[in-house]
Amino acid sequence: MARYTGPACRRCRRENLKLYLKGDRCYSDKCSFERRAFGPGQHGQARFRKVSDYAIQLREKQKVKNIYGMLEGQFRNYFHKADLQKGITGENLLIMLESRLDNTIFRLGFASSRKQARQLVRHNHVQVNGRKVNIPSYLISVDDVITIKEKSRTNSYLVESMEAVARRGIPTWLELDKDAFKATVKALPNREEITMPIQEQLIVELYSK
Repeated sequence: MARYTGPACRRCRRENLKLYLKGDRCYSDKCSFERRAFGPGQHGQARFRKVSDYAIQLREKQKVKNIYGMLEGQFRNYFHKADLQKGITGENLLIMLESRLDNTIFRLGFASSRKQARQLVRHNHVQVNGRKVNIPSYLISVDDVITIKEKSRTNSYLVESMEAVARRGIPTWLELDKDAFKATVKALPNREEITMPIQEQLIVELYSK
């Protein structure tokens, strides 16, 4: 499967928004976005140019894809599923993305970034309701119990992430027991709890063309 292998901080500079793709580095003085808060490339500091409505919609879609670390085909599939559900399509899309297992692991503080969370899931460190789940796109449900395998709890990256979780905070739809490396899904996320500056209606307009 294709994947992006370039500099993560370049994505933040392209979107003119800190996407927190590098974990703890994004909170430090080493953050590239803080040191170079302009677009990447030769023309990154060029004067402002007027952009079309299509370009604005496209950039919004690219921003959300970069936040959740997804490719176009997978993202489009999520949109089609969200469009078939009852309710507002844009909100359905964001709730599905937030409900992914890799994003939930990141939100709980078991990983410092979504990329690291994806690795934890892929490498069989995570269990859901007592069963191993190694699919990052697995969608969690209410009352699911997420735990870290006992043998994996001494992982240095995981321990460091757990120590730093207070800086981000835990969403209200999750309940974490840090000592037991266990969390319970109290409810599915709602739109108000997704704090990243996302205008999902622009994505709906883009795919509706």
